[in-house]
Amino acid sequence: MDLVYKNLEKRLTLQNAHYFFGYFDRTPWNSRNEHPVHKVPFSSRQPRFGEAAEIGIMKEGAYIPVSKTLSWCWQQGSMLQWFDDDRLIFNDVIGDRFGARLTDGTELALPVYILSNDRRYALSLNFARLETERPGYGYPGIEDPFRDWAFHPQDGVVLMDLQSGENKIVVSTEQLVNDFYAPGIDTAMNWVNHLTFSPDGKKIAFIHRFRCFGPWGKGFRCYVTRIFTADCDGSNLQMLNIDFHASHYTWCGNDKLVVFSRLPQGGDQYRIYTVGVHMPEIIGRDRMPANGHCSFSPDGKLLLTDSYTEKDGCRELVIYSPEKDERYSLGRYYSPDILQYTRCDLHPRWSYDGKRISFDSFHEKFRGVYAIDLPKEILQ
Repeated sequence: MDLVYKNLEKRLTLQNAHYFFGYFDRTPWNSRNEHPVHKVPFSSRQPRFGEAAEIGIMKEGAYIPVSKTLSWCWQQGSMLQWFDDDRLIFNDVIGDRFGARLTDGTELALPVYILSNDRRYALSLNFARLETERPGYGYPGIEDPFRDWAFHPQDGVVLMDLQSGENKIVVSTEQLVNDFYAPGIDTAMNWVNHLTFSPDGKKIAFIHRFRCFGPWGKGFRCYVTRIFTADCDGSNLQMLNIDFHASHYTWCGNDKLVVFSRLPQGGDQYRIYTVGVHMPEIIGRDRMPANGHCSFSPDGKLLLTDSYTEKDGCRELVIYSPEKDERYSLGRYYSPDILQYTRCDLHPRWSYDGKRISFDSFHEKFRGVYAIDLPKEILQ
């Protein structure tokens, strides 16, 4: 049985500016039901260096400003998230480099992409290179130190030890090129994105991309995507079985990931990949939108995702239950053409208890953050 819902959402933010949270793979609320957001005065162009986003908290319908950041983008924000129940962590410009701050004044030498669940470690990457290769995902204003290299031994996935302060490259772009060679890869620009920890923090996964100046074609907007897993220290590095095209993914256990991927047999589908196993299995065949920002509920029973803009100009919000093989459409939200280059993806996110989700949207003609309390029949 498939169920379709309408008008479940409640706007958390105000109408006096554009508000958004950012990415989809982190929990936005703390135990006091406070939801952090970015607040900006414009929405239909890319931010320029020096234009700050205000960081605030939505609590009981009120907006409380707490800080500002110069390191933000439409897709991933400033990587804003709760470090613990009382402190936010976000990226910012610190001196002449990108770094990270906590709202208690603590500064980190490198920007944070994602935190381990126990907050012992973080992963970082080269946001300047990401901005050059994927505008709208990195941060403008600071030059890539490796801009003259297609790949480099000091560029790639960085593991940050938040207790000792040690930061080290655990997987470099040079290693990805040399150990997992593909035609054209050594003359193309290489970068990493979407770094994640497994739930227990012992493994990492990430996307590696390089420009298509080989047999796949060429051009700035054309690139090859590969996804890798490794142990937290970079050992046991493995490439998932993907036909050079994949997009969003999420861990669904300590050794399994759900990935929207392409294979010669079966085409583009959501697939479950087990670390160390070559052949994946399709999940929810043709039941979910094509290529969405997917994440599992905290109890691992429900898969939440969204769609890109469809023929009616709307983005759909969907939950799928693998156990019941049921699909729940939570709503469709209009996204205007004016946002073609600064799109407002829904980027749906779970609460800690799995009973609520939040998402960003432009369907009221401004960026806002919305919440849905999930119907009981979905949670049963």
